[in-house]
Amino acid sequence: MPIHLSRRDMLGLIAGGGALAAAPAWAVVSPQAETPLPSFTGPEPNPYWNSVGPYVTYPQKVPLIRLTDRPIQLETPRRYFRTAITPNEAFYVRYHLPDIPNAVDLASWRLTLEGNFAHPLQLSLEQLRKEFRPVTIAAVNQCSGNSRSRFQPRVPGGQWGNGAMGNALWTGVRLSDVLKRAGVQPGTVQIQFEGLDHGPGPQGKGSNRFLKSWNVDEPILKEAVIAYLMNGEPLPMLNGFPVRMVMPGKFATYWTKHLTFIRALTTPDTNFWMTPAYQIPDTPNGSTTPEELKAGKVKLVPIGHVNMPVRSVIVDPDGAAPLLPGVPATIRGVAFSGQGKIVKVDVSVDDGKTWRPARLGADLGAHSFREYSLVWTPTSPGKHTIAVRATDAGGHVQPDAGVWNAGGYLWNKIERQDVLVLNA
Repeated sequence: MPIHLSRRDMLGLIAGGGALAAAPAWAVVSPQAETPLPSFTGPEPNPYWNSVGPYVTYPQKVPLIRLTDRPIQLETPRRYFRTAITPNEAFYVRYHLPDIPNAVDLASWRLTLEGNFAHPLQLSLEQLRKEFRPVTIAAVNQCSGNSRSRFQPRVPGGQWGNGAMGNALWTGVRLSDVLKRAGVQPGTVQIQFEGLDHGPGPQGKGSNRFLKSWNVDEPILKEAVIAYLMNGEPLPMLNGFPVRMVMPGKFATYWTKHLTFIRALTTPDTNFWMTPAYQIPDTPNGSTTPEELKAGKVKLVPIGHVNMPVRSVIVDPDGAAPLLPGVPATIRGVAFSGQGKIVKVDVSVDDGKTWRPARLGADLGAHSFREYSLVWTPTSPGKHTIAVRATDAGGHVQPDAGVWNAGGYLWNKIERQDVLVLNA
């Protein structure tokens, strides 16, 4: 059964050092799951917007689309992207290992800094809140494999639609402030992060703990936030309670959930989740071909070497209902980039032959979703293909060509949506 906790109850648990207990994380499948769904989600021009799994309910979540249950992978439905901020209860979920916490006792939980620090630390949640200056940032959390179902040829992994992403206001403390207190000593080469999820990973790979690391001189460590609030409320358990890493502009594989250990390493981290997992071709757009990969011609680097590419998605219209000639329709969605704030979104209603600028919503920061909208009054009946492309402050423009790599990462091809205009 889902848990229903008020914001006051959740904040009271934090203030009082109590335990947040969630019901066991097995799902209740909705009646919609009994309806057969198509098994085909690609290729372009009109794949299904979301993946094709059943709708399920989990603690603190509205019905989301299930890809897998061990580890849990839940996708956010299309309608929740009409606004720049994604509701906590609709935020997607992605775990790599099957054993995840259902409860955290805040009276005993500590964020532990260990390894090559001058002053190893153990910090309670209350200490994080009271002893460090709070900061709030709007930032997109996107799974590296978001939209993997679009890849042709297909690649292994969760066949996400477009819903393995979300945008929230994250409140917490600067990672750099915490590291400064601990005192990173000379000889440190990487900073490693670990949460509370564990369990069997790929066999024979030593992958039973999910560990991610950054070189000690990586600029992202100065931007990173240890977040304890999500949209002004404690994080849902499935999104990393009590604290998680926020790495603005970077893919979610580095946003460690249930963060409990930060380590200063004196040797490079070579665990499975750093290499060979989450590697991309060292090419300008992270793309290659199956033939080049098979021939051993492709140099691979961690996906942390790049920021999320610019992209936009169409939320409305969704093609489920016809439009009428002479009746205005609003084309809307969100755009984002890990390389700079969104400065322009163009919309086409003739499959990219001509473009017109959309109206942009509020600027919530360089790493946030930005809403766009354009009112279109169709005049001619028949099928029309809507397309949307985004441009960021760095001059990066969303491409009209797909990407291919073995991990199914970095998809940002221009999306299209067919709509039918009736004959009046």
